[in-house]
Amino acid sequence: MAEDSVRTRNKAKTQQRLLAAARELFYGGGVCATGVSAVAERAGVTKMTLYAHFPSKEDLVTAYLEDSDRRWREFLEERLSGCEDSRDGLLAVCDAYREYFTAREVRGCAFVNCAAEFPDPVHPARRVIARHKAGVRERIRELAAEAGAEDPATLAERLFVVLEGAYVTGALEGDGGVLDRSRAFFADLVEAAVPDRP
Repeated sequence: MAEDSVRTRNKAKTQQRLLAAARELFYGGGVCATGVSAVAERAGVTKMTLYAHFPSKEDLVTAYLEDSDRRWREFLEERLSGCEDSRDGLLAVCDAYREYFTAREVRGCAFVNCAAEFPDPVHPARRVIARHKAGVRERIRELAAEAGAEDPATLAERLFVVLEGAYVTGALEGDGGVLDRSRAFFADLVEAAVPDRP
């Protein structure tokens, strides 16, 4: 029993090393330009070990995106946990985008970058990307509803477009300050749609 537990832990650690290597290489150099050999080498395992965890590159790409989605959600929820109310939470979403963006090299959103490499909308990677973006929209909509916005779906869509547009523009222009400047637009939209606190 203890041996099975050690084997399971080792398998999980290897998988995390592979995902960390994929995250670094796929984000830095692109998914299509990065071979599985490079990922295996960066993770310190053989190609055979990589394939034991991820039977194909498509499986690895999907797992990389799902892991990226999980990491983003955890990051966002951690930032939201410190907010006094949902109105502050909406502004915290914008701040989380800025913080997440500036913590990495200015290559933009990993999901947008990956979508550009896989134009087929039925590709498994595109399905994960669509779920991620829908999840971001939905979380903003929930916060807008909790904050008392009259039309939470419209506010969420507007805020989402401001964030995504700033993220993409910042990456294209190599200017992380775009997200700083977009915060004023974001705050104006929140202020116009969410009633003042009592």
